[in-house]
Amino acid sequence: MKLSDFDYELPPELIAQTPIKERDESRLMVLDKLTGDIEHKYFHDIVSELHAGDCLVLNDTKVIPARLIGTKEDTGAVIELLLLKDLGEDTWECLSRPAKRLKVGTIVTFHDKLKALVTEKLDEGIVHVKLIYDGILMEILDELGEMPLPPYIHEKLQDKNRYQTVYARVAGSAAAPTAGLHFTKELLDELKNKGIEILFITLHVGLGTFRPVEEENILDHHMHSEFYQMTQEVADKLNLAKKEGRKIYAVGTTSTRTLETIMHKYHEFRECSGNTDIFIYPGFEFLAIDGLITNFHLPKSTLLMLVSALSSREIILNAYREAVENKYRFFSFGDAMFIK
Repeated sequence: MKLSDFDYELPPELIAQTPIKERDESRLMVLDKLTGDIEHKYFHDIVSELHAGDCLVLNDTKVIPARLIGTKEDTGAVIELLLLKDLGEDTWECLSRPAKRLKVGTIVTFHDKLKALVTEKLDEGIVHVKLIYDGILMEILDELGEMPLPPYIHEKLQDKNRYQTVYARVAGSAAAPTAGLHFTKELLDELKNKGIEILFITLHVGLGTFRPVEEENILDHHMHSEFYQMTQEVADKLNLAKKEGRKIYAVGTTSTRTLETIMHKYHEFRECSGNTDIFIYPGFEFLAIDGLITNFHLPKSTLLMLVSALSSREIILNAYREAVENKYRFFSFGDAMFIK
């Protein structure tokens, strides 16, 4: 499979720059994954699309204000670090810019409360740093850090909670699981009252979100690993749903990758945590999920490959063409698709 097989034309004005006023009033394309049939609805209509007994699995990761701008202690050069992954003992994997200005031993100062010592330099702008600070790190990041919005968003975010799901709980992501941004607490209550089982797993979104695919042969693409975890309670409920033949729907590609990682590894759901670099593209055998709620993804991206695997490349690209014709809003703050 070639990278160019997953390209499509997108007018730049359809890239959503700001969140819609009400989360659940975004548009919802409902796509039959087998026939390609399409219906145009609004996100709050998801209640009528799901049935009592269905399981809806959401990613409760919380985005941290992970974008830090500081200066090199020796030269005063401006350095940007994006905290990607907590490696333990105050050491973090970061994306650095400009990477060429950093070497092992460099100290970057963000404030008198926070500095970073470069301990290791890797490829693709990745560095490991030891954070030096006084106080509670998350409180310092809340004060000094910025939300790490994707590079295609050029407008300043007025309310940083809008780049956070209403159920975000476990801090650690460098990007939001954006399919979940459409849910309100009221909508979740409405789903529960209908008998839909709402379950939470965690996957901390990391470098894979920011790295484009550059190899024309997609099998040459290297996926970076991201931390995930599932509790025993959630595993038991999902195993029971499978046994009883009830539907399991993932909210977002992050939930999908977590569920499929666990099922492919253990052939059942179980309490576990670890790192996954699973790469899902057409030909993949889905063992965990029956369908997916997701946003519209970038051309030539691993996320577009994942949704194509759940249906087919032709059906997905046709749906994207119809979304463009109907002026859907694309990417992180854009509209949603329910693939069932």
